[in-house]
Amino acid sequence: MTQLLHSDPTQAPSPLFTTTLSLPGCDADAWVVVDSTVNGLAMGGTRMTATVDPAELAGLARAMTHKLALADLPIGGAKAGIRPRGTIGDRDALMRTFGQVARPLMQGGVYLGCDQGTTQADRDTFFAAAGYNIASVPGATRLDVEWSQFYRTMSDITGFGVATAALATLDAQGVRTSQRVVLQGFGAVGRAAALHLVAAGHQVVAVADVLGTIEDPAGLPVQQLIECTGTDGTVDRGKLPSSVRIHDGDRAWLKVGADLLVLAANADAIDESAVSSVRTGIVVEGGNMSISKPARRMLREAGHIVLPDVVVNVGGAALTGTIITGIAPSGLTTPQLSAWLRDWIASKIKKNCALIQELSASGSPDPVAELLTDRNIAL
Repeated sequence: MTQLLHSDPTQAPSPLFTTTLSLPGCDADAWVVVDSTVNGLAMGGTRMTATVDPAELAGLARAMTHKLALADLPIGGAKAGIRPRGTIGDRDALMRTFGQVARPLMQGGVYLGCDQGTTQADRDTFFAAAGYNIASVPGATRLDVEWSQFYRTMSDITGFGVATAALATLDAQGVRTSQRVVLQGFGAVGRAAALHLVAAGHQVVAVADVLGTIEDPAGLPVQQLIECTGTDGTVDRGKLPSSVRIHDGDRAWLKVGADLLVLAANADAIDESAVSSVRTGIVVEGGNMSISKPARRMLREAGHIVLPDVVVNVGGAALTGTIITGIAPSGLTTPQLSAWLRDWIASKIKKNCALIQELSASGSPDPVAELLTDRNIAL
């Protein structure tokens, strides 16, 4: 029997628990927030920024509960955060200490992966320090390679999911021509989404990073752009083709003429003040909480199709969740399992995107809330 556990289902939802981690010898603060568990299991990423705090983590952990429930995965939502107090000195030492301190939680059923500010290498370091092995989780899918190696073969999976949502929506709208795409954010998710969209015949006409917006109405050379982009998603302007236009300003990307907007960076990239500037018919929330809740409603009321993060930004979570819960079949080779996972994840995303559009068309003020209510999940 699958059992979802919250702190008190009769009260307004709050995290099941929040734990402050002491990191001896490290100039940083850390927390783990578990929003819910299913059969004793929860999962989420580890965020490391200068501003992360328990309140932010609680919102992200709740979003994880929603994402996993909408993907029909029997596992609860969690999130970890590390907030350095200054410049990070020995990064590996910080990750080792985090893993050592978080060991009881991880060994007890709370999977902590990587998120904004942490990398797969960081995750491998704190996994080793925690003595954590996904293969030791009871009932988990058995892999023919180590988890870290398998995950690297699927490193594009979140961007794949974002692109799948966009392509499925375009197909449902009867769009058969090449569409102009703006990407706000060019980190791992944005880059992977760009490659999948271009492979499907669409043009990326603008990319925004922390320095501003890069535009070419004729289409940016995505592969060349990736080659001059750092791991933090910042594009080296000195290596760009002469045809590229560079715009300063936090929201210059809103002024670019396009058909599809993919948000793949910071929270509240579109808030109430930005809604009137959105020019694309379809907005894909590829990052966590990229649109404020009031702005989502305003965009829908203005006639935009909005694909929310808990439906779209689910690839990495669904990949890990299917392995931990044993939904993915054991006994497959890595290529076979990769293909199975892509098909399974794509089917969940396409189904939920179709439901979101149906509910929006019928006048639902909050389609996500309706889908969650159908699964007995509180907002």
